[in-house]
Amino acid sequence: MKRLVLALPLAALLPAALAAQTAISYTEETLPNGLKVIYHVDHSTPVAAVDIWYNVGSKNEAPGRTGFAHLFEHMMFKGSRNVADGQHFALLEGAGARAGADINGTTAWDRTNYFEQLPSNQLELALWLEADRMGTLADVLTQEKLDNQREVVKNERRQSYDNQPYGTWTEKMEGLVFPEGHPYHHDVIGSMEDLSAASLEDVRNFFRTYYAPNNAVLVVAGDIDVTQAKALVRKHFAAIPRHDPPPALRDATLPAVVGREQREVVQDANAPVPAVFIGFRVPPQRAANAAAVDLLSSMLSGRSGPLYESLVRRQGVATNAAVFNFDLLEGADILVVNANGKPGANADSLEAAVKRELDNVMAGLTQENLDRARAQARYQLVNGLQRTGGFGGRADMLAEGWTYFRDPNYVNTRVAALDRVTLADVRAIARERLVPSNRVTLVYVPNRAPAGAQPQTPGSR
Repeated sequence: MKRLVLALPLAALLPAALAAQTAISYTEETLPNGLKVIYHVDHSTPVAAVDIWYNVGSKNEAPGRTGFAHLFEHMMFKGSRNVADGQHFALLEGAGARAGADINGTTAWDRTNYFEQLPSNQLELALWLEADRMGTLADVLTQEKLDNQREVVKNERRQSYDNQPYGTWTEKMEGLVFPEGHPYHHDVIGSMEDLSAASLEDVRNFFRTYYAPNNAVLVVAGDIDVTQAKALVRKHFAAIPRHDPPPALRDATLPAVVGREQREVVQDANAPVPAVFIGFRVPPQRAANAAAVDLLSSMLSGRSGPLYESLVRRQGVATNAAVFNFDLLEGADILVVNANGKPGANADSLEAAVKRELDNVMAGLTQENLDRARAQARYQLVNGLQRTGGFGGRADMLAEGWTYFRDPNYVNTRVAALDRVTLADVRAIARERLVPSNRVTLVYVPNRAPAGAQPQTPGSR
């Protein structure tokens, strides 16, 4: 395909013209061991991307084993039978790739992925590295590696959750929006207790269950020859045996709304100012009206959005106003409204102002709000597709389509889905879901410890 060209402001592009530009071409095959492979060709630059998604996230974790999917993502960088500990990054960086932007792994509620982007003449190196750890990582797992990465993840939890201002809001929100036993009741990071309890046999079982060719999709994209790429994929992946299918996910179906209003006040020793997080249960990304949910959250968010205009610019009661949804797949998603107060602000007054203004905005959603949100969503999508690999690039979107919807062509349907959403669609979701009986409110209140007191965290007790 030709490189995408964004010479015009996105809002000015006709929908049909934009849809034509997001026609991402691909070919696909499935190896006898069940590995799904998607090839995408772009000769505009001498760059190749390898992106592999495993169909496992925190939603698949068993009770008492929270945080396991993320912990295992760390283990995947600790070496395999033919790659020494630390050499995965070293070999790729030696070939020209950059850690972070070009080489990374991420875990979410619904999937875990690993990707590399490097000069196209080094494609086989990336394929060999991914195949070696898919096929042999369990052979070299050790207690020392597990203990090392367990501490890395526990420190990540301390830094990003327990000792971070408002750091616990996601797991508190998930715990209130989703009932106990639901796959999304807990956060991706997991609990300190469950991480401490993880055994080496647990890690090996997790690998055998989910890190199998028949539970993954591999995307090879960029400056490639498809015939040669197919030969390399078969050379390195075809001998990896398929595993038994993973266990079925627990039932994730839920009522449309939570059914009662919930509110929790959190005394936060790390918070500099009060903050409010309001969550609502909304349709998931597999629902027919998922695009309307995405556009509703975009209509409310941003510095040009109505909440920021009112709470920050006009009333001056907050320093920010953000709205977003988690993009969850199973049963329901969460739409969140967040605002932080000014230093010395009263938390109750901030909460009242956010709820009052949200009600006002819901009653006055306009076609102008929708047009702005749609233009932003188109731009975000097309801008991401400028990249071959990395976060939100073409390889990423093709893998997402297969993992979430069993359809690599999903990326080519996004613009049309956005264009079909009407103002009546978003108003209907707002009327049904953004109501008190579906509202979960977290109010964070600064609670500084007295001078000289020793701070404690869950991990240090």
